[in-house]
Amino acid sequence: MFEFENRAAVITGAAGGIGKAMAQRFARAGMKLVLSDIDGKLLADTSQALRGAGAEVISVTADVANAESVSSLADVAYDAFGSVGLLCNNAGVVPSGRHRAIWEFPLEDWTWAINVNVMGVVHGLRAFVPRMLRQGARAHIINTASIAGLVTGTRAPLYSATKHAVVRITEALHASLAERGAPIGVTLLCPGLVRTEIYQSERNRPDRLQPPAGEIPPLADAKPDTSDMVDPESIADLAFGAIRDKRFYVLTTSTFDDEIRTRFNAILDRSLSSGSGPW
Repeated sequence: MFEFENRAAVITGAAGGIGKAMAQRFARAGMKLVLSDIDGKLLADTSQALRGAGAEVISVTADVANAESVSSLADVAYDAFGSVGLLCNNAGVVPSGRHRAIWEFPLEDWTWAINVNVMGVVHGLRAFVPRMLRQGARAHIINTASIAGLVTGTRAPLYSATKHAVVRITEALHASLAERGAPIGVTLLCPGLVRTEIYQSERNRPDRLQPPAGEIPPLADAKPDTSDMVDPESIADLAFGAIRDKRFYVLTTSTFDDEIRTRFNAILDRSLSSGSGPW
């Protein structure tokens, strides 16, 4: 059984959405929090609210796309608490214009999305896993992917490509830790549509990765239909249960099960039908 109380949890992308909801849920379980986000002001507001509710919180403004920034985050966590019981690689972005054809995305979109969504996870694993192994104590890692990492089709191809990568990285992480007999559990969190601000990610895009003028459509184009969205708090509850029960695959909805099944059947049948996907 994973012991939550008085253990340290590190969460990236923690200022809002799923990251904030996980911080709230883990705080209720008695965990100490090391929260990180690129949005320093929003992070400060979230951290202050949690402290007001009685949680022990350290906040670190960090960019998961930068390896040194994530390494510094690990230094802060270990200097403060001596060990880390839970790592949540959760930060992610959705570039605007997600409905473009795959060849129409500017290189700046690819660089930004891969740096955050893929390399952000890689940097988290490289900074924390060796130290977690040296601890020798039971620990857990959650990587936030997406249902978009399990289905195929024409919609959000860039975002989906990065989440497919996170799925494979997390499966390899689980296999490698199991092969070594390490006491570190792994959960692959694949949310469906969630009511968060991820569709306004452009506010945090680095200036150096802005596409040429006219390449990004208006932000109003970036938000999908909200009718099927769920609240992030329900996702946090599922993540909590997955840690407690040592579950690897956590899909937060069955809405896309047919699309997932169709994709994997097509692989085994050596065929592929074009689908639209959820995004």
